[in-house]
Amino acid sequence: MTDKKPAVWYEHLHTEKHTGARRGRLHTPHGVYETPMFMPVGTQGAVKGVNTRTLKEIGSQFILANTYHLWVRPGDELIAQAGGLHKYMGWDQAILTDSGGFQVFSLSDARKLKEEGVTFQNHVNGDKMSLSPEVAMRIQNNLGSDVMMQLDEAIPYFETYDYVKESMQRSLRWADRAQQYHKKTDTQALFGIVQGAGFRDLRTESANELVKMDLPGYAVGGLSVGESKKEMNRVLDFTMPLLPEDKPRYLMGVAAPDSLIDGVIRGVDMFDCVLPTRIGRKGTLMTSKGRVVIKNSRYKDDFSPIDPDLTYYSDNPIRKNQFGNLAQYDLPNYSPYQNLSRSYLHHLFNAHERLGEQIASEHNLRYLLHLMEEMRKAIEEDRLLEFREQVLEEYGYNKKNARLF
Repeated sequence: MTDKKPAVWYEHLHTEKHTGARRGRLHTPHGVYETPMFMPVGTQGAVKGVNTRTLKEIGSQFILANTYHLWVRPGDELIAQAGGLHKYMGWDQAILTDSGGFQVFSLSDARKLKEEGVTFQNHVNGDKMSLSPEVAMRIQNNLGSDVMMQLDEAIPYFETYDYVKESMQRSLRWADRAQQYHKKTDTQALFGIVQGAGFRDLRTESANELVKMDLPGYAVGGLSVGESKKEMNRVLDFTMPLLPEDKPRYLMGVAAPDSLIDGVIRGVDMFDCVLPTRIGRKGTLMTSKGRVVIKNSRYKDDFSPIDPDLTYYSDNPIRKNQFGNLAQYDLPNYSPYQNLSRSYLHHLFNAHERLGEQIASEHNLRYLLHLMEEMRKAIEEDRLLEFREQVLEEYGYNKKNARLF
């Protein structure tokens, strides 16, 4: 028996007295980070349109990168030669890499799924490739991410019970193979993924078997893939209590403000999604007063700030601690974006200026990171349900037929 901590471990600080929401910290080889948290997605080693300095300025802690895309190009062995993904992309805070399974099943052609793994044609040049639990581990070991995900099968939510059961049990076997192959347990943590679609007994079997493996953390997969939010919350209600209280819990692919809060209420610590940058590049803003489609003509002569209620630079301690290097910049706690009008951003989009996409992407990320900061305060002060009602009202969820994204 040893008291040695794993590469990534969870420190619990407070449980909100009205809900199951958790306030904690995640300890990693690259720093200590506040939870619950939202992780911007840098699929190919870059958050689209946002540089690493800005990511720190707006309060990012973790970022997520994608095993499949980095394997296809530039190649995990090249990144290993460069000293790992942190060094390669100039990011000295934590990185989580997914296994690549979702991309294999959603982007690639001519897939063949077997017990050994999956063979497919990559989406760039059509080359035949094979991804197994061991290959996914090898790639992620080369990338050097703080948190790695096991390979699992990404299936539609509304599959038959028999198919979901077969897939879930295969993913359990793949998790065991991944754990056996994992080469760098002192510096990288492997998270398991609970599957089972909407079937309570299958989710229970998946969670119980993964917990027996005593992994450093656990994700809930197979949600936010077309099911209703009510259905997602139903699954979280019976799945989250199955996971250890002393391990981090990660809900994959979620970024809608109401879903973030509902997930936190149910005990989720970590979230990620491409939504904020994807809709930002198309001209949709997430603001403290709801959805803004900045290309609409109504904003042509709107000289009000993009979001007057949003503080763009974070006052998160990560900016000052020993792991983040931002202290050297001596940044003021304001952003030039606070002096820009909606009219100007409307002009940039209509003029097809890339700066417009950059501003909107950074804004949306900052909105969600700020939301998580405020959520952490609400948990500490035992007022999360009150905070939820405030956000839903201000964002427009309570308006009939409201379009939110």
